[in-house]
Amino acid sequence: MYRSHNCGELNASNINTEVTLAGWVQKSRDKGFMNWVDLRDRYGITQLIFDESRTDKTVFELAKTLGREFVIQVKGTVIEREAKNKNIPTGEIEILVSELTILNAALTPPFTIEDETDGGEDIRMKYRYLDIRRNPVKNSLLFRHKVAMEVRKYLSDLDFCEVETPYLIKSTPEGARDFVVPSRMNEGQFYALPQSPQTFKQLLMVGGMDKYFQIVKCFRDEDLRADRQPEFTQIDCEMAFVEQEDILNVFEGLTRHLLKEIKGIEVEKFPRITYDYAMKTYGNDKPDIRFGMKFGELNEFAQHKEFPVFNSAELVVGIAVPGAGNYTRKEIDGLIDWVKRPQVGASGMVYVKCNEDGTFKSSVDKFYDNDDLANWAKATEANPGDMIFVLSGPANKTRAQLSALRMELATRLGLRKPEEFAPLWVVDFPLLELDEESGRYHAMHHPFTSPKPEDMALLETEPGKVRANAYDMVLNGNEIGGGSIRIHDKATQQLMFKYLGFTEEEAKAQFGFLMDAFQFGAPPHGGLAFGLDRLVAILGGQETIRDFIAFPKNNSGRDVMIDAPAAIDDAQLKELHIKIDAI
Repeated sequence: MYRSHNCGELNASNINTEVTLAGWVQKSRDKGFMNWVDLRDRYGITQLIFDESRTDKTVFELAKTLGREFVIQVKGTVIEREAKNKNIPTGEIEILVSELTILNAALTPPFTIEDETDGGEDIRMKYRYLDIRRNPVKNSLLFRHKVAMEVRKYLSDLDFCEVETPYLIKSTPEGARDFVVPSRMNEGQFYALPQSPQTFKQLLMVGGMDKYFQIVKCFRDEDLRADRQPEFTQIDCEMAFVEQEDILNVFEGLTRHLLKEIKGIEVEKFPRITYDYAMKTYGNDKPDIRFGMKFGELNEFAQHKEFPVFNSAELVVGIAVPGAGNYTRKEIDGLIDWVKRPQVGASGMVYVKCNEDGTFKSSVDKFYDNDDLANWAKATEANPGDMIFVLSGPANKTRAQLSALRMELATRLGLRKPEEFAPLWVVDFPLLELDEESGRYHAMHHPFTSPKPEDMALLETEPGKVRANAYDMVLNGNEIGGGSIRIHDKATQQLMFKYLGFTEEEAKAQFGFLMDAFQFGAPPHGGLAFGLDRLVAILGGQETIRDFIAFPKNNSGRDVMIDAPAAIDDAQLKELHIKIDAI
């Protein structure tokens, strides 16, 4: 037995108890005649004491050789600590060591294993196994475990059954690039790693499983960012004999359960807004509603006033920034430069100061009088002391630019509080979106999403106006989950493939197995998938998902710890019937 207790559980009630502990040396303090060592494991820290007058000489001298991160085992007696530390659970006691065994010596780590470390991200990614010893990362992984356990408990209590689906599947077009895996036994053919278990969960509904879930790895060969990894985890769910309302109620309940059990927060019914309302009011389909700054459309009040920039614009739109009326010209110019960056792409910005006396001062006073600007203030719900920022141009592009500015200002003003949670549903998405380059329609979600029954007739005449029976859950400006009612009959699925530009032969080659299944009594069904990594990060008050993943990739999709991806030798390539062209 390497230990009788862990390093986080001993306290004053254990005084005079003989114990055995094991763990890593956090640090030591050698005072010559006395040596203190902090021993750490996953559960906490316990202070060890080696006293020249009370400790065996051999043990005392061995203790002086201990370095950071040595793995040791000690036996000794729990005694009262003279200088108590109220910041840790074990701060009232220490262990007077009688026996010391070095289980494994350690090199000096490349960065300090402390909450506030001196290691940059690159070096910590290379030595991730050391980084995991640090409390912030360790606690993030434990937090993820807690969330996953609550998800499993909640869904299992509702009679959901967890079913595993394959990782080696057929490549199908689902919106992102597939990772492909060559088949040695089937020359020239490839598996794909699943972007999601979409078709399998639908087949489980055909199979009569009724309620399915799975916490599952998914894979997409996409460019990376703070909240995206090439492999990620979904809470994947599907239900049979349901309508949209049934699904929203179940997963709203799951989210309320997580907020209550994990964060101690009670949330009532979630607001529901349409996709069109979200785009017109916030400029994106995943709005952060922890703060205001709703869009105010100004075409009616800003055009035909001899200001050519606005007169030629498809959309003139503004937001009122609370308390920003005292911004200096330098601060305003800084924001104008910010929206003109290539990442945002605005050509300029108009501003209006809302003075406390009810008057206005703007960068376009030459063209607009006080009454005009008062209408702008009313449209943007601006109050005295606020600042109105206005952008103009093509509607979709301008809304996206103003949305980026809205989020940036909210961050600067401290309005995006990580411990405040504002969930909502976005519903009535377009079924299809037009790719302007190819002139073809693509499924906004995926090709198995059902159209709203009342919009079916529009497929022939105005396909861009057809609404999907689809929904997203948004939390604090992040899409944490999305789903839809699925198509469950062959005729409608064939029609959908037709409008997505598939020939009958292409549809059969890609998805014939699914359409065949629909002919054997497929029930009405639908589902939803949460992004577990992103959900856990938001609940944990973080913007990035990396610290909630044990072994993440960097922004180039590399695991710098194991140096992957990597080349394989010629013998393996030959066995897989693969030839690599020289670059």
